Amino acid sequence: MFDMNDAELPRGTDPIPDGSFAPVTMRLRKGGHDGQGDFDRGLLKPTKTPGSDVLMLDCEFTVVAGPLARRKFWQTFTVIGGKVDEHGVSIAWKINKGIFRAMIDSACGLDPQDMSEAARAKRVLRGLADLDGITFAAKIKVEPSSDPRYSDSNRLDRVVLPNEPDYRRIMAGEAVAAIPSAPRTPRAAQANASTAAAAWAAPAAAPAATPTPSWQRPAAPAPAASPPPSTPAPQPASGGPSWLNS
Repeated sequence: MFDMNDAELPRGTDPIPDGSFAPVTMRLRKGGHDGQGDFDRGLLKPTKTPGSDVLMLDCEFTVVAGPLARRKFWQTFTVIGGKVDEHGVSIAWKINKGIFRAMIDSACGLDPQDMSEAARAKRVLRGLADLDGITFAAKIKVEPSSDPRYSDSNRLDRVVLPNEPDYRRIMAGEAVAAIPSAPRTPRAAQANASTAAAAWAAPAAAPAATPTPSWQRPAAPAPAASPPPSTPAPQPASGGPSWLNS
């Protein structure tokens, strides 16, 4: 017999509210394809697009503290393949490499401008598999579904860094007011809006102004004095996940 009375009730299907802040732990789900090096053997996931050379990091994010604790969302990050720059480097990889660095800075309390030997050492990984289990401060967004058969989903909007005002509160699991992400208008809607605007609705062009002789123009104000250089933020306490200190 199985007594189901003490089973946890199913959670709702609504996504995490757009613009929410929370500490999250990222776990990597193996995709069966090798990365660069033995440490990432079997780690990466291929795309379903036929003929594509894209390999991705398949990630599961879990909120670990605060009012959203135990909520999850999923996201993939391209690390190999896709469009390349003029040097043949994957454009998506360059973008996502910056996101992964921000995760490390957030997890370890590193000032992003800190390039000391100790800080640089924490940003060196044996492989992408080292990111498994990293916990950092995140802003979470809602991504509208492009297919009406599926509901909207959550994605990582950005990593919150230690030099931001609410970083410590977020990492402590305190409730921080959500800041909704900028709405994204589908390309089709943008095209329809632009073609729907009638030409007669456009304001009439203003008549060209007659140039003012230079001797009648007021003297230009003196340039403002440059502000004093900002004081570097104090270096946060060192430390971080054990997987970065091995």
